[in-house]
Amino acid sequence: MGDDQAPVRSEPEPKPPLVARRPPLAASYNDRMRPLLNVIERLRNLMVMEEGVHLPTIVVVGDQSAGKSSVLESLAGVNLPRGQGICTRVPLIMQLQENPQADRPQLYLEFNGKVVPTDEDNIAKAINDATDEIAGHGKGVSNTPLTLVIEKPGIPDLTMIDLPGMTRVPVHGQPENIYEQISEMIMEYIRPEESIILNVLSATVDFSTCESIRMSQMVDKTGRRTLAVVTKADKAPEGLLEKVTADDVNIGLGYVCVRNRIGAETYEEARLEEAKLFDTHPLLCKIEKSIVGVPVLAQKLTQIQATMMAKYLPEIVKKINDKLDTNIAELERMPKNLSSVEDAMMAFMEIMGSAKESLRKFLLRGEIDEFLDEKDMPCTARLVEMLNQYYDELRNWTENNLTTNFLLEEMEVLEKAKGIGLPDVLPQTAFVTLLQRKVKEISSKLPSLVVRVWDCIEGVVIQALMQHSENYPQLQSSTRRTASSLIKKMKGKTMNRMMKIIEMEKLTDYTCNPEYLLERNKLMNQQDYFFNNYRGWSSLQLEGLGSVNPTHLRNHDQQLIRLAFHLKMRMTPYWKIVMRRFVDMVALHLRFSMQNLVNKEMEKEISHELSGPGIIKRMMEEKPEMVEKRKKLNRNVKLLRESAEVVAQFMNRIATDGDYDR
Repeated sequence: MGDDQAPVRSEPEPKPPLVARRPPLAASYNDRMRPLLNVIERLRNLMVMEEGVHLPTIVVVGDQSAGKSSVLESLAGVNLPRGQGICTRVPLIMQLQENPQADRPQLYLEFNGKVVPTDEDNIAKAINDATDEIAGHGKGVSNTPLTLVIEKPGIPDLTMIDLPGMTRVPVHGQPENIYEQISEMIMEYIRPEESIILNVLSATVDFSTCESIRMSQMVDKTGRRTLAVVTKADKAPEGLLEKVTADDVNIGLGYVCVRNRIGAETYEEARLEEAKLFDTHPLLCKIEKSIVGVPVLAQKLTQIQATMMAKYLPEIVKKINDKLDTNIAELERMPKNLSSVEDAMMAFMEIMGSAKESLRKFLLRGEIDEFLDEKDMPCTARLVEMLNQYYDELRNWTENNLTTNFLLEEMEVLEKAKGIGLPDVLPQTAFVTLLQRKVKEISSKLPSLVVRVWDCIEGVVIQALMQHSENYPQLQSSTRRTASSLIKKMKGKTMNRMMKIIEMEKLTDYTCNPEYLLERNKLMNQQDYFFNNYRGWSSLQLEGLGSVNPTHLRNHDQQLIRLAFHLKMRMTPYWKIVMRRFVDMVALHLRFSMQNLVNKEMEKEISHELSGPGIIKRMMEEKPEMVEKRKKLNRNVKLLRESAEVVAQFMNRIATDGDYDR
């Protein structure tokens, strides 16, 4: 029990008259406590808790009929709703404010954004009416809070939240999951470390069986922030002393035993009867006076509340400032609100400028810093890989044809190209015919390359446009459609351009590349070696061609073989130049097309698509969730700024007045 638990006294000490022993409910330092409590209440009214900033709060929990309402009535000096079953159906925030100068008590309710004045005679009805408005008529519960403010002389400065009592069995009119609803509500309020748990227990039951004890132990295992108030001490005095001294349920802040008002007693009479009970009852008088009576409970709660507020205020200030900075930063990152066509046009131009710059960096300059986190290979690297793969496919196909059925294709072309002329002269038509065959092979592999290349480029373009217009779904849809249509056109242009190059390669056999003559001469220098050995050997090693099998040539005319060899040794180096030249032209065209796409065509095409009265403005409308997010952030910033100002004013007051006596 610690300091709050005192040893058992064998005999009661002599007592002064009861009226002289009655301590006031309002502690002497209430006037020093009130400013800090006001700060917390203003923060609560600003709903700063919705931003994740938890405030020190006394949360009143207890099983159904444990006497919660009676305890709160004794502290507040007003009559709360009574009846069978659940009386409290919503979180009731009770703000008690001691006001010695008040001519008469001031009471009012705050809920659903309105303030409803009331008085002591009608407070119970007013609470019931407000509860019905919040939670509906019947016996269901709601998590929407109802605030009761009480200003009167002689009450402690306290703020407490009364929650529905635990009940396991639904009664008529209650939902089947009433237990789960109440449990979830209670856990939400008692889970934060800043919450002080006031656990109301009936002396008539075994504390360890109470549902409210079980729940508080779930979030406060050591009980360091749990205070227990034991009601109905007069109805079950036997063993109560042992219960509160043994503390089998870990109540770290101690126990306070009370006698609640009975029947038509006034609150003044109830306090006198309570003092008399704990002074004169043969069993209850043995309980240490520092843990009995509503005045002791009021003072303990006020002290605990002050300690918790002083402890957590610096952390609250830090949390408010951190939340404010986070919300301001997020609001600044959002695109500005577009209120006119001019604003929409400016925003559109910024989006296009940002998308173009991203594409310049990635597609044209090869900067990949924005895409380092992506698992897939960047598009520029994939383009190079595609071109290299295409060139490798052409080269491998050519090299296979160099050694397989050596010279047969050339002889077949020469036979068809025969004409009137000298027998040892290579016909020009034979070279062109063979060239056209090879170029045709290139054209058959070209469409798949063009599709793969432009699909890669389209993916990057769409990604950039979507990324920079993510807040405008209609613009995203339009730009995606337009960009895809533009890419399709450019894909067609690339295909047409490459087919023209293929046609040119078919018609003209020309190169100024010196490698042609060097390679041709190197190959032709091997003709003597070839013709001296091809009839007797099954394999010949030719530089630049590799190993060839000439056995199938032994029955053919030697003059035809010689012309075929000449044709082969000219076509081989020239075809290497053609392949490289074509792949280079594909690469140059793609580079030119990408630059044209990024710097001119993309913006021109999209702008043309969006031209027309009001189209840009309509396309630049934000997502509904973004509109709501902007409103929420603005509300949050306003709330947090007001909260920061509230705390700052209090801190300035402390600095001006000197040390704050908590």
